[in-house]
Amino acid sequence: MRVLVTGAAGCIGSNLAKRLTAEGHQAVALDDFSSANWVNLKDFRGDVLTCDLAGDLGSLRAQPPFEVVFHQASITDTTVADSRKMMQHNVEGFRNLLNLAAAWQSRLIWASSCSVYGQGAVPMKESQKPDPLNVYAFSKMVMEALAADYQPRLKWPAIGLRYSNVYGPGEAHKGRFASMIYQLARQMRAGSRPRIFHHGQQRRDFVYVQDVLQANLKAMTAKGGGVFNVGYGEAFSFNEVVERLNHILKTNLPPDYFENPYSFTQDWTQTDLTDARRVLGYEPKYDLGKGIEAYYASGHLGT
Repeated sequence: MRVLVTGAAGCIGSNLAKRLTAEGHQAVALDDFSSANWVNLKDFRGDVLTCDLAGDLGSLRAQPPFEVVFHQASITDTTVADSRKMMQHNVEGFRNLLNLAAAWQSRLIWASSCSVYGQGAVPMKESQKPDPLNVYAFSKMVMEALAADYQPRLKWPAIGLRYSNVYGPGEAHKGRFASMIYQLARQMRAGSRPRIFHHGQQRRDFVYVQDVLQANLKAMTAKGGGVFNVGYGEAFSFNEVVERLNHILKTNLPPDYFENPYSFTQDWTQTDLTDARRVLGYEPKYDLGKGIEAYYASGHLGT
């Protein structure tokens, strides 16, 4: 099929664009290259569009229709102070893409986030009330409502994927906003003790990027629509992450604990995958240990 991947120079987008091409689809990669890294697309052989979805869409409108649109583009910096920039880029860019998807009669699969749950109860279920703690999470909540409003204009049921804590090759460009797994591995490779919040008992549902790709690919043929959790379905503490990294890196570095300076972080994330399994057929393959092993084998863990 002819498919569009937005945010294609990012971690998920680049891996997805290359996977789609490998499976025989005609993938077009789109990014505005404001934060992602072109290096992630060095081995991608499809067309690359440089386009700001919230700005000039001339080059995108000139494209033939796409059968499937994978919308991964987003500002993901949860500490951004410019709320207008976040909302303009994430929400208005999505609105523009929804209009195009309606005109093209495309199937739309797009990236939401488990950050919409905030400090809500775990395991996090799609039916519970959103409680965004920052403007990034708020933008995703607004995007979910927007997708629902546009559904009558779309040919196919739109599918939003609420990603949990994604990690894997292609995230190095995110710096201090890369996954905890990447950041801690980078510190430990340099011989430094891994810095984590006191006492390291915060828990995260870490999901390896290959499982995220599985969810996107299964969504291409799903009969239902809506928003669905994409995680591993279990939570692991920061202390457990350090333990796993010490094992794979063959180091023995104890955590360097410090007080959490942020008021808007989630203490415990864990996804309920009931709906994702039922509607998408999603079944994660990588627990924390397998994911870190695969990351290490890729040559990109902490590098």
